[in-house]
Amino acid sequence: MEESSSDAGFWERAATWKAVLFVVAYLAFYLAVGQVVDRVFAGRIDGDDVLADPSSIVFGLALAIAVGAIALLVFAARVGWLGAVFGPQLIRGRAWMWVAPALVVAAIVAHVIGIDWGRWSGGQLAALAFLGLCVGLAEEIATRGIVVKILRDAGHAEAFVAVGSSLLFALMHTVNLFSGMSATTVAVTVVYTFGFGMCMYLTMRVTGTIWAAIVLHALTDPTTILSAGGLDEAGAGQGGGTAMIATTVTVVLVVFAVVAAFLVRGTVSPAARAEISGA
Repeated sequence: MEESSSDAGFWERAATWKAVLFVVAYLAFYLAVGQVVDRVFAGRIDGDDVLADPSSIVFGLALAIAVGAIALLVFAARVGWLGAVFGPQLIRGRAWMWVAPALVVAAIVAHVIGIDWGRWSGGQLAALAFLGLCVGLAEEIATRGIVVKILRDAGHAEAFVAVGSSLLFALMHTVNLFSGMSATTVAVTVVYTFGFGMCMYLTMRVTGTIWAAIVLHALTDPTTILSAGGLDEAGAGQGGGTAMIATTVTVVLVVFAVVAAFLVRGTVSPAARAEISGA
């Protein structure tokens, strides 16, 4: 049985609003860490092009997310939720849900094909791979792990859990406004991340583990950045045919996610929740 601190008392009293509170608290922590990192390592970050060298990528993008991932793991351990986050899913997936990871893999492959490998050094590639790992861990633990658990413990049906966790995941990306990203790009990102979040939820359901979602997420961000040629370049680095394929897959992914929101069924029973809590 996992040891939990007194913090568990508050978080184990299930309530939907606590999912929102958790996300807001995590974002506040992440932004605060980002400010500290920017000040301490200002000399290691290229203000004009954060992707210019490995050091800039690590300190300008990955470090704050890595600290956030560690904080999430510490939080989950303190409240005794590590088993619930990383253990087997409490409800089986359906065959149609395999479409979600298939679409994500298709998008990753399209991006990989479209990467101009000659413009990136080995150090940059390694730093972006590290960034992807940090993003995959932090965002999946936060949303498909902790938020999903909170919503399930509140007694919601899986349709609500899927849409609610994906919506919170999408809204998390509005913080990109603070990094100087344009409002239009942020709006497009929010729409895409809702669809991607739904696909990650379905991936977790159909594979039975959050690790599948973590791996796919960790591959998605760096391959997207590499193929686009930048953080908000919208595919500028890809050639015509490859860019069209990647864009088409992305659109299909979002449309599928919206349709899937109406197809998700089931509810995790109180007995199943109690079993994993006591494991």
